[in-house]
Amino acid sequence: MEIERKFLVTDDSYKALAYSRSEILQAYICSHNGRTVRIRLRDKQAYLTIKGPSDASGIARFEWEKEIPVEEARQLLDICLPGRIEKTRWLVQAGKHIVEVDEFHGENDGLVFAEIELNAIDEPYEKPAFLGKEVTGDRRYYNGYISRNPYCTWEEK
Repeated sequence: MEIERKFLVTDDSYKALAYSRSEILQAYICSHNGRTVRIRLRDKQAYLTIKGPSDASGIARFEWEKEIPVEEARQLLDICLPGRIEKTRWLVQAGKHIVEVDEFHGENDGLVFAEIELNAIDEPYEKPAFLGKEVTGDRRYYNGYISRNPYCTWEEK
C-alpha cells in the first residue's frame, strides 16, 4: 500500500538541500479509472509498476513494483499510450522522511510538485519550507493524468 501526500513547490531551495537527483522517463501501458500500468526508466534501472485506485482521501492506494531489465523496458515503451513523462527527481531528507521533488520537462515544463511517503495515513511528518499548497487527492497531479493532459495545456496553473 502506497501512502503519500503531495504538495506544490514554492521555490527551488530543494535543489541545494537535495542529497540525490535522478532522471526519469515513464509512460503508461494503460491508465483507466485510477488504475495504471507504468514503465519507468530511472537513470540505469527500469521498473514495471501497477497501481490501483486511490482511497476517498487520495492519500492511499495499492502499488506493486518490480525491477525489470532496461532493454525490456525500452521495448515496452514502444507499446505505451501517447504522452511520456520526463522529469528530474530530487531527494531531500526531512526528519525521518524523504521528500521526492519532481521537476517536469517537455510538455510539462514548469510543473514542480513534491511527495512524502508515509507508513500510516495519520503519521506526523516534517514539512520543509519549500512545500506549498497540499494537492493530495487532486487527480491533476497524478502522473497518469499529466501524461494525457500536459501541463502546457492547463488553463489554470
